[in-house]
Amino acid sequence: MSWELKRRLIEVLVAGVRVDTVEECGVKQTRATVTYRFSEPDHPMPLVLPQSCSPARVIRIPVQPQTVGDHLRRRRLSLKLLQRDVAERLGVTESSIWNWEVAQWEPDLRYMPAILRFLGYNPLPEGKTLAEKLVRYRTSLGMSQKEAAQEIGVDPGTLAKWERGERQPTGELLLRVMQFLAGEELRSEARRVG
Repeated sequence: MSWELKRRLIEVLVAGVRVDTVEECGVKQTRATVTYRFSEPDHPMPLVLPQSCSPARVIRIPVQPQTVGDHLRRRRLSLKLLQRDVAERLGVTESSIWNWEVAQWEPDLRYMPAILRFLGYNPLPEGKTLAEKLVRYRTSLGMSQKEAAQEIGVDPGTLAKWERGERQPTGELLLRVMQFLAGEELRSEARRVG
């Protein structure tokens, strides 16, 4: 089939093409709407059916981020940065950023402080129980259970039981835990002020 014949066929089938530029979370993308024309012998007016198609490369922007990787991707795209730019800022490889963004892997604990600085907020779920609060704060600091237990002044196994909700600290130990968690409130306040 010749190009001329193809062009004429398209003119007969296609009523119109509309291309819009849409912006989601600071990222501009193209959205094309192709309207086809199909006539039936008993209808005097052609029936117009809209059908949308998009370019092959659509950038997925997490509207409701679920993972740390989703939060990173949304922030990166809103700042119009490449994965390699974010990787340099966080001190990781470009493939690490890719793996986090597609939820292949979760970031290692040691990178969490840099990730939180890059995001400007903590994407980890708020803790409702003491166990959840301990895990969230320790993870935000990029600390292992062993490091956090040392800071609190308890055995790592004891902290592990607290974080699993198997046991609750009492007395002097509860005071130490509360002092440890008070550091989170101080850090949050410092971020709001600074």
